[in-house]
Amino acid sequence: MAKGHRSQIKRERNAQKDTRPSAKLSYARVSVQKACFVLDAIRGKDVQTALGIVTYNPRYASSLIKKLLESAIANAENNNGMSVENLYVEECYANKGPTMKRIRPRAQGRAYRIEKRMSHITVVLNER
Repeated sequence: MAKGHRSQIKRERNAQKDTRPSAKLSYARVSVQKACFVLDAIRGKDVQTALGIVTYNPRYASSLIKKLLESAIANAENNNGMSVENLYVEECYANKGPTMKRIRPRAQGRAYRIEKRMSHITVVLNER
């Protein structure tokens, strides 16, 4: 046994775990570029300001990110016992998800490909 006992390995792995409250939305039907417009606007802001920004932002991605932000705030309150007044958006990013490929019929029997992109959006909060 080179690395030690199984319980010791688990203990070490759990010690390295990130304890910051977060929420993740997988397979969101919005492209990474469109989600990043909204995420760039709320990065580094306190949660009340960030909620105000996504509430009145006209983009489709802002409605998804609003739900995600509210979920992260609830996780911070219930799981970590943090107060909402001290929370701010420490990290928020969108990673590329799978792409659905569709066909659009064109003239003279040709077909153009349409790519419907997805993303995995993550919001991480922290206390000041």
